[in-house]
Amino acid sequence: MRGKLILVVGPSGVGKDSLIAGAKEEFADWSAISFARRHITRPLEYEPNAEIHEPISLSAFKARNQAGGYMLSWQAHNLSYGIPQKYDVALKSGISVVANVSRTILNVARKRFQPLLIIHVTADPKLLEQRLAKRGRETIPDQEERLRRAESFNVAGPDVRTIRNDGSLKETSEEFNRCLLCAMRSSQVAFVQ
Repeated sequence: MRGKLILVVGPSGVGKDSLIAGAKEEFADWSAISFARRHITRPLEYEPNAEIHEPISLSAFKARNQAGGYMLSWQAHNLSYGIPQKYDVALKSGISVVANVSRTILNVARKRFQPLLIIHVTADPKLLEQRLAKRGRETIPDQEERLRRAESFNVAGPDVRTIRNDGSLKETSEEFNRCLLCAMRSSQVAFVQ
């Protein structure tokens, strides 16, 4: 039985990295779930709750992408992102995979990977603005562009579960983890706790 691909999407500053980091800790002893480590063409950053990604040069990224090394890849914010092909191998072996992806590739993912669940994380725009300013990763014009981009996507469909991250991280994390658990169970994967 194929594992379920669980795509986590939402605007910059909504808290996807924090939710995924908490779930990774919660499910650390589970053999039927894997958390994809993205390749990104930017240096590794060491901040609390920041995503631990695999930094890669643009030339190496392009070569790997052309060779079929990514199950999904996209460009956003002047960076290139890729989910390594090894996670497709995990799906085929019955392991569910959680991946933080761009909303721009959802239709591609829907065509290529089934079963699939999209967890759309949202928050109040004013809160997003505060979070982007607090993390200090982008310039003010870049922050403004990310906020404009946040409003330009409509994520909908029967495969979408929306979670609001306006309240406490603990409550939102519990809801996020319940979504992951239900997704694994519904894909009928035998898992070991």
